[in-house]
Amino acid sequence: MGNGTYFFFMLFENLGCIKYVFFSLGLIFYCVVIYFNALIILAVFLEKTLHQPMYILISCLSINSVYGTAGFFPRLLTDLLYDTHRISFEACLIQSVVIYSYASYELIILMLMSFDRLVAISKPLHYNNIITTRFLTILIVIAWLYPIICVGCAGLLTARLKMCGNKLFKVYCHNYEIVKLSCVNNNIVNIYGLIVTITTVFIPLIFILYSYVKILIICQRSSQDFRSKAYQTCIPHIAILLNFSVAIFCELTLSRFLNGEIPIELAVILSLEFIVIPPFVNPIVYGLNFPGIRKKVTHLIKASK
Repeated sequence: MGNGTYFFFMLFENLGCIKYVFFSLGLIFYCVVIYFNALIILAVFLEKTLHQPMYILISCLSINSVYGTAGFFPRLLTDLLYDTHRISFEACLIQSVVIYSYASYELIILMLMSFDRLVAISKPLHYNNIITTRFLTILIVIAWLYPIICVGCAGLLTARLKMCGNKLFKVYCHNYEIVKLSCVNNNIVNIYGLIVTITTVFIPLIFILYSYVKILIICQRSSQDFRSKAYQTCIPHIAILLNFSVAIFCELTLSRFLNGEIPIELAVILSLEFIVIPPFVNPIVYGLNFPGIRKKVTHLIKASK
């Protein structure tokens, strides 16, 4: 089978009329996600007092949420609405690159946020000299370029494989599932995928863990007032990190180790958590826990009315 053909999403078959319920819920959820994240982005962009590294990184998370959900929801809603659930090989690879670069962006941005908090808490007097606008810009550019290059190269390697199957038991294009449909030796793609996973998932997680452990040690040696302020800014970041870490762990475990060993309905729910839950939860957590963002978002909502 050549690579100019189509893949078929088998999980959309035989849904019956319930697919219209899923479509309605999915559309509402997608609109809410876009609205919430747009509020965060606008709040940080329009309010000069929020032009600080921590808030800029929070807005980067929201931009990434819009990017990731745009790669998933429009295709999902189309498949729910129509009876033909096929996607071209090229479009499938593009969706796979978008979704997994989104996941990589998320972790790397969270890593930058942990670094920002570590510097702010461990070296408060030198914070402005270390986290300069120029330095932050460089970090953000690297954070955007590195994942798309790595994941894009994985897509290019997959594009060279000859496919012998065209049935995907997923609701979105998954690079590992595509590779398993090839009828040629795919060891190079698998090894490269493992390297990308290590550099974009495990290394950021290790650095994040190190940063927050270091912060915890510093707080234990500091005054009650200092400890309280540090926890106030760090706890929302840690909550977001735990949420996304669990989600990405479920995705990696399901795709690599437990594929086919658990009920398909549960597998679908767990595999969607990393692309569905964080974009919804992130703006709520940051909007509620940071007074500057909450005040500006409230003003924007009132102004829109």
